[in-house]
Amino acid sequence: MKYTILVSGPPYGTQNSSTAFLFSHAIIASKNELLSVFFYCDGALNANKLASFPPDECNLFKKWTSLCCTHSVKLNVCVSAARRRGVIDTKIDNKFSTRLDDSKSSFCFSGLSELVKYIEVSDRVMQF
Repeated sequence: MKYTILVSGPPYGTQNSSTAFLFSHAIIASKNELLSVFFYCDGALNANKLASFPPDECNLFKKWTSLCCTHSVKLNVCVSAARRRGVIDTKIDNKFSTRLDDSKSSFCFSGLSELVKYIEVSDRVMQF
């Protein structure tokens, strides 16, 4: 079965992102296919590598990045939602080129059309 995950919760303050991460691992462990994780609304904050987590808390940025590297999962971030929340990519927007590029290569900035593309080919779409 093919899955797409839509994460609309931030990496802190709610369980949305951590539950999505655990569910993503369960999909992979059950030998199903995880096509993409799409971060939308406050979920775009998961792509912010500048977020600071205390040592005794789960660093979801590192966990999502590890999932991408280990299992080749596509991590798409809505570029509009990311911009509104200060998560920018200097390659996309030159007018912010003096700001620190706080994204990492494992996260790909994309539009909602990318989400629609994955929804069309997925058997299930889960939102967290």
